[in-house]
Amino acid sequence: MQAVKRSRRHVEEEPTMVEPKTKYDRQLRIWGEVGQAALEEASICLLNCGPTGSEALKNLVLGGVGSITVVDGSKVQFGDLGNNFMVDAKSVGQSKAKSVCAFLQELNDSVNAKFIEENPDTLITTNPSFFSQFTLVIATQLVEDSMLKLDRICRDANVKLVLVRSYGLAGFVRISVKEHPIIDSKPDHFLDDLRLNNPWPELKSFVETIDLNVSEPAAAHKHIPYVVILVKMAEEWAQSHSGNLPSTREEKKEFKDLVKSKMISTDEDNYKEAIEAAFKVFAPRGISSEVQKLINDSCAEVNSNSSAFWVMVAALKEFVLNEGGGEAPLEGSIPDMTSSTEHYINLQKIYLAKAEADFLVIEERVKNILKKIGRDPSSIPKPTIKSFCKNARKLKLCRYRMVEDEFRNPSVTEIQKYLADEDYSGAMGFYILLRAADRFAANYNKFPGQFDGGMDEDISRLKTTALSLLTDLGCNGSVLPDDLIHEMCRFGASEIHVVSAFVGGIASQEVIKLVTKQFVPMLGTYIFNGIDHKSQLLKL
Repeated sequence: MQAVKRSRRHVEEEPTMVEPKTKYDRQLRIWGEVGQAALEEASICLLNCGPTGSEALKNLVLGGVGSITVVDGSKVQFGDLGNNFMVDAKSVGQSKAKSVCAFLQELNDSVNAKFIEENPDTLITTNPSFFSQFTLVIATQLVEDSMLKLDRICRDANVKLVLVRSYGLAGFVRISVKEHPIIDSKPDHFLDDLRLNNPWPELKSFVETIDLNVSEPAAAHKHIPYVVILVKMAEEWAQSHSGNLPSTREEKKEFKDLVKSKMISTDEDNYKEAIEAAFKVFAPRGISSEVQKLINDSCAEVNSNSSAFWVMVAALKEFVLNEGGGEAPLEGSIPDMTSSTEHYINLQKIYLAKAEADFLVIEERVKNILKKIGRDPSSIPKPTIKSFCKNARKLKLCRYRMVEDEFRNPSVTEIQKYLADEDYSGAMGFYILLRAADRFAANYNKFPGQFDGGMDEDISRLKTTALSLLTDLGCNGSVLPDDLIHEMCRFGASEIHVVSAFVGGIASQEVIKLVTKQFVPMLGTYIFNGIDHKSQLLKL
């Protein structure tokens, strides 16, 4: 009887998803049916449908977003034909919002598309309640004053906001939302939740039924899954080391040598896997500092206005302090490993049973908390609680400063650090110059270098404006490279299609993260530097 790799197919969890839709099959593999459903329920508003906005919205329309509303009061001009694929020669002189909306609708006829022929700046000022109907607003090419107003409006209405701008060879993306909780953060690397150094009674009992010292038949020794080997070895080590597990480099090496000493032949893949996975024994017990910070957050003291996320965090806090014994709910899945079919299935059942038991405890605590704060005990669906339990160790919370707060009270230390850092000075320079260009426009009724002639004067004015801004930000004595100021004037506030497509693509990617509540959206201001071919985040 040969040792074989056993996969997770032996015991399936209860299916909760319907068959994937063929139309979106590829993306369903990334964010799943739940994520796709969130996308299809989302209502997105785009302000200004130049190339940057059109490219961002194009990606979302192709992805199957529920509805879009395009707001733009301008007409299509001949110049638009060179940088916006969403308009053509027949569109010249027509409403840009209407033309772009029609082209986007052709890309995916299942998306509900509407347009409004109005200047976004005017709409922000005269009809702020307009934005409360949307899931998310993508605001492109807005000047500073309009950005600040819109940010306040969206925050008050609890609407997510993504600010996007391309300006010559530079661009930026900035998310603004009070808080964004993520249950399914999908980290690139995360340790399997096996509890090798903190087994629960059922796992301990199962491990005790298996003898590592069996030598006949030899095949049986090769069929012991590495989970069993490591739990036994951890216990054996702790007994001879005052209850402590390996912590130093020397001790960890000794532990691996101890595991290796149990091999009776060189072809035992299960023992090789145990040695390779030994680091899982050394992992700290309990919850991470990030999850600890989350359950200690003041929002975990819930009331009738608390979101479902915080209600579940409150239940998690109670669980960790009580039934969990310092641990989060078990995830319940185990990786593939060399094992006999019988051992693998039994092991899988033990992990699934523990995960289900933990879920039932959390579910009951959620219901009790909801009842206590005067809400319907069934108002948080079972699948939501189940997903929360499965991902409890990977929970994330993103909080964003108001744009006005960043602009008025940035971290002077961070700005100076970025300006002095050779790697980040270009990104910081563009950040300052993009804001300086808006001040320039407010003062001179045009952007630097926007019209032919007067380039030298514009360069001088932009330099003065940028230095004034740096002084206002508390960075007296800081300067920007003349070359960068010259380039900013040469850009002339143009939207170059290749830059717009790239920056718009970044923005749409962040929109999907925000809407699906999967993956972790960027924290900070994203700057694209097309001159140096760099993409960097500034945390100000």
